[in-house]
Amino acid sequence: MKNCKLYIVSTPIGNYKDITLRALEVIRGSDFIICEEYKAARRLLSQYNIDKDLIALNEHNEKANAPDIIKEILAGKKTALISDCGTPLFSDPGNYLVELCISNNITVIPVPGASSLLPALTASGLDIEKFFYYGWLSPKTEIRKQELKKLKAVKHLIVLLDTPYRLRKILSEVNTVFGSNQKVVLAYKITMEEEEFFRGTIKEVKNIAELKKLKGEFVLMIDNR
Repeated sequence: MKNCKLYIVSTPIGNYKDITLRALEVIRGSDFIICEEYKAARRLLSQYNIDKDLIALNEHNEKANAPDIIKEILAGKKTALISDCGTPLFSDPGNYLVELCISNNITVIPVPGASSLLPALTASGLDIEKFFYYGWLSPKTEIRKQELKKLKAVKHLIVLLDTPYRLRKILSEVNTVFGSNQKVVLAYKITMEEEEFFRGTIKEVKNIAELKKLKGEFVLMIDNR
């Protein structure tokens, strides 16, 4: 049992050079890779000339597929869990699988690496000693607005993530709820060629986003102290 392990492997969020040597070693040594989507996983592995069997684990099939994965691990198979990009389990599938591993005495080993959260914070220019990570807002407009209203009462640096196509909508809603003079930093397409940080009031950042028609991966930091 002591040799039964699940590796949780962080992968690049945009720049393929950000893969770690340990991550490559673990992936190459695995019998199969647990991924979120086949297309994204194959594209990632092809960057490093790695060919592995893949098992998809997503929000639709995790409960059904996780027990079979556990059987493979208990049978001695080596495996690694990756997400489409970045550090797995942050708003991604895998929590149920990890719970099953722990209940079956399978060792869970994190392999740290790329993440959008800490790079966004460290380059923000804000005081990051303490922050409130909220993550993804609801995809439903009314629920999202209620979440933002509750967050307005949180007097900390607030960190939000969301899908690229909701970027401008989120900025508009934050502008409405927090007020146009609210200080924010928008970290846009971190590690990619288009990487940029937009600092200022929410109104200023919102106007820039609309002018440039921004649509990409982002981290929004609201300095609500």
